[in-house]
Amino acid sequence: MNLQLKNKNALVCGSTQGIGKATAILLAAEGANITLLARNEEKLQSVLAELPNSDQKHNYLVADFSKPEELKRVLETSSLQFHILVNNTGGPAGGPIFNAEIGEFERAFTQHLKCNHILVQTVAPFMKTKCFGRVINVISTSVKQPLDGLGVSNTIRGAVASWSKTMANELGEFGITVNNVLPGATNTERLNEIIKNKAKKIGLPIEKVAEIMMNASPAKRFAKPEEIANAIVFLASEKASYINGINVPVDGGRTKSL
Repeated sequence: MNLQLKNKNALVCGSTQGIGKATAILLAAEGANITLLARNEEKLQSVLAELPNSDQKHNYLVADFSKPEELKRVLETSSLQFHILVNNTGGPAGGPIFNAEIGEFERAFTQHLKCNHILVQTVAPFMKTKCFGRVINVISTSVKQPLDGLGVSNTIRGAVASWSKTMANELGEFGITVNNVLPGATNTERLNEIIKNKAKKIGLPIEKVAEIMMNASPAKRFAKPEEIANAIVFLASEKASYINGINVPVDGGRTKSL
């Protein structure tokens, strides 16, 4: 299938590792020009060198999502314009919601919702002129089914999903779609950290905790980052023009709701 991404410009956030990196590589393989966005310049340069390139223009921007005003300045000083935006950043620390400090909610709200909003406000005017835009937010299956031990994450992910649906309703008439991809347990550094913390808390070996988590999915395994990226890239394409305002679980069937 030709996804018709040649000459499309894509801004991929959190693209130095995991799902973000896999998405950037797959978008580039489909012909898109990629701009990586993350806070570690050395890692950005490393990923940049890995991107497939067939007369494409790839580059990167450095910004820290804990500092929304810095992100805004970086975007404003860049002359880059984008057809595709992939909102993706690392999730909040785990733990029971009752024990969460107020600051944890504030930090997560800033990194996930405030920064997503700044990014969409920045890229949408150009998308409107082209009557084409794709915004894909990488969230979590907790949007449909809250996950134990991820209280702050569950709360903020739900807020982002509601923000996204509202944005989809407002931008749809301009040929801009806004959708959410909800990864299940995916083989990333964040998942490894969650497994380690859970193993320490309940006193089981890391391997046993990983086995229990894998068995929670009918697929009996963790997703590969590329499997999440495949869904993102399709939603970014011309072929997904009438898919708007939805949550797409990519979790091997783990989520119990329809």
